[in-house]
Amino acid sequence: MYTDKTLVCKDCGQEFVFTASEQEFFAEKGFMNEPQRCKSCRDTRKNSKERSGGSREMFDAVCASCGKPCKVPFQPRDGRPVYCSDCFAKNRR
Repeated sequence: MYTDKTLVCKDCGQEFVFTASEQEFFAEKGFMNEPQRCKSCRDTRKNSKERSGGSREMFDAVCASCGKPCKVPFQPRDGRPVYCSDCFAKNRR
């Protein structure tokens, strides 16, 4: 049987309640650790730009298949082919 627990948020330092039903849910999902953040800080962290795939550095490249200029999310290396999204999709099939 689970009982409500009072925990301290590691971000804001405020106390929050880890309810018995939340503990049961964590156990059902196999989560081994208790939450470390309160609901407000969890929501803020989840919606933050860094966590939601905000801006990502893109690099200029030339497609090895069609020769079109393209942008890729990694630094191209010499001697390694780079494909635009269309050619990459064709090669995956």
